[in-house]
Amino acid sequence: MEVFIRYLHFISIFGIVAALAAEFFLVKDRVNGQEVRWIFRIDGFYGVAAILAVAAGLILWFGIGKPADFYTKNWIFHLKVGLAILLAFLSLPPTIFYFRNRKAKADEIIPVPRYVRFLIRIELFLLVVIPLCAVLMAKGYGYFG
Repeated sequence: MEVFIRYLHFISIFGIVAALAAEFFLVKDRVNGQEVRWIFRIDGFYGVAAILAVAAGLILWFGIGKPADFYTKNWIFHLKVGLAILLAFLSLPPTIFYFRNRKAKADEIIPVPRYVRFLIRIELFLLVVIPLCAVLMAKGYGYFG
């Protein structure tokens, strides 16, 4: 069971990366209604992958695998969780933009606010830092117990 949960956590993170990379390449200064609907679906996939990653992570933290203290008494783990929470909050404004524009006519041109692309870039950066935290934590760095 532990192997399955770890794999689910791992593959969910790949899903997050894939969805965010797709958004990065698909979101331009202007998109049409059809593109917004497509991006909205990809963003939904991002959300499902994020929920699965969090659920699997919580099971690993409190349920199976290493003792909870391994995670709880590690400042790098807390940094990782904090960055993941920040990632979730940063994803909200783009999601709201896609949601509000998802019913536009297929040929309608919609200007994309600059903050949407900016936030996607920050999210991608965080997706580089979070796994680094995971690797450091797995090697025992940051443990204060």
